[in-house]
Amino acid sequence: MQARSAALLSAMECRIDRLLLAWLLIAGLACAARMVAAPGPLIGVGLTAALPYMMLVVAPLASTVLALRWFADADRQPQPSRRFAAIGRWRGVSRGEARRHPLYGASGVMVSLLVGMLLNIPIRAAEFVVAIPPIPRGAPDWLATLQVAMTLDVVIFTSLYAIAFVAALKRLPSFPRLLVAIWMADVAVQLLIADAVASTPGLPAAVAGALHDLLAGNVGKVLISVSLWLPYLLLSTRVNVTYRHRLPA
Repeated sequence: MQARSAALLSAMECRIDRLLLAWLLIAGLACAARMVAAPGPLIGVGLTAALPYMMLVVAPLASTVLALRWFADADRQPQPSRRFAAIGRWRGVSRGEARRHPLYGASGVMVSLLVGMLLNIPIRAAEFVVAIPPIPRGAPDWLATLQVAMTLDVVIFTSLYAIAFVAALKRLPSFPRLLVAIWMADVAVQLLIADAVASTPGLPAAVAGALHDLLAGNVGKVLISVSLWLPYLLLSTRVNVTYRHRLPA
């Protein structure tokens, strides 16, 4: 299992350019197909309607490229001055001692978290493409509000999870708190979207119900991730030696 996780980690590190190319190709084709398959004529659907799909394709890719530059030397960055993960008894070690420890690195169980963050991007993108059709000019206010809210949600959080993935891959010391902050923001934004769209006049009951199910599903996935991974982020020796440079006392 350790050997397989190390091989998978190495593949993600060495072939991230291929992953980005695959994302560009598959997401671009999916969005183009969604535009073509939209009900009604495409005459009234212009650049404004295509913009959300263009942002969906470009934002995670650009965020990943930028994060690779930001975190190129992440494992040499200083540790945060204040610890929030105070559970357990730990002793600090030097950067060199941490790197020599056999559990140092993002392999092992940690690879599952990396894969989960990576898969979250196409899953959320696919949900958006299926749920939000191209909106022609003159669409009702509730539909325009829904499109703007859901576009911002998917663009922001696919980008943030891409950044968190790179931060974990490059062993950024603040990765655990970054991921927790993203989880908290994700839940808060789902609630804000539900409130903003629900208060828009003219929202059909069927759309409101479908939106509620979609947002509740997003919140549920985040809460499942928190329940599974937060204890690991706090208590795992691998996480602590890799990102916090400390070992059990």
